Amino acid sequence: MNQHNITNESLALSIVLVVIAMLISHREKLALEKDIIWSICRAVVQLIIIGYVLKYIFDLNNALLTVLMVLFICFNAAYNAKKRSKYIEHTFVTSFIAITTGAVLTLAVLVLTHSIEFTPMQVIPISGMVAGNAMVAVGLCYSNLGQRFKGDQQQIQEMLSLGASPKFASTVLIRDSIRASLIPTIDSAKTVGLVSLPGMMSGLIFAGIDPVRAIKYQIMVTYMLLSTASLSSIIACYLAYRKFYNARHQLMVNMLK
Repeated sequence: MNQHNITNESLALSIVLVVIAMLISHREKLALEKDIIWSICRAVVQLIIIGYVLKYIFDLNNALLTVLMVLFICFNAAYNAKKRSKYIEHTFVTSFIAITTGAVLTLAVLVLTHSIEFTPMQVIPISGMVAGNAMVAVGLCYSNLGQRFKGDQQQIQEMLSLGASPKFASTVLIRDSIRASLIPTIDSAKTVGLVSLPGMMSGLIFAGIDPVRAIKYQIMVTYMLLSTASLSSIIACYLAYRKFYNARHQLMVNMLK
């Protein structure tokens, strides 16, 4: 198979796709033109910077830099996940613990089973995939947990008044929040290959790799995304629900306003 190398000219001409989106936004009066321009400029700058950074790290092939890059990815994922915690305060540390634990455990299994090698070229891209997916799952977990606590606060207070512990009173809410946070990942796994050809598989095929071989990598990606999302959302949820209670095991109603 022949590999296709995109040229700078063709890359510049592909901005026509963005112009089409902006014209649609203007015609339908969606007022998204500024957001589109800002997001595109930010994406281009970020990708250029990270491209040169990764090139330097790949050439250096240093284990410590690889680990630091993984932690940097998890740090940014945690920072963005905490923005979804509308009813929960100070969730950055919780998010970082949850996402980092899920990502590191997943990477450890992949490396120990020789599915990937501990090299920057393999570990860092995989870290970006799992941390990004965990970020979405943890963010959804926070959002659903806060909404459930707000909607069921009277029922929770009744259970607490009858002697139930905060964990027992929150069990159903925790389970529902974890389940809701995993729906996007599970739905994506159900439709992979039928509705969508994901990034890993498409990228390998585009690079000239045999489709059958590319499928193996995509199956591995599906496994690791499900694993990381599950671990991260469970850890985040069980750490975050405690923030709705004070030291006397009372529900802090002020947080839910």
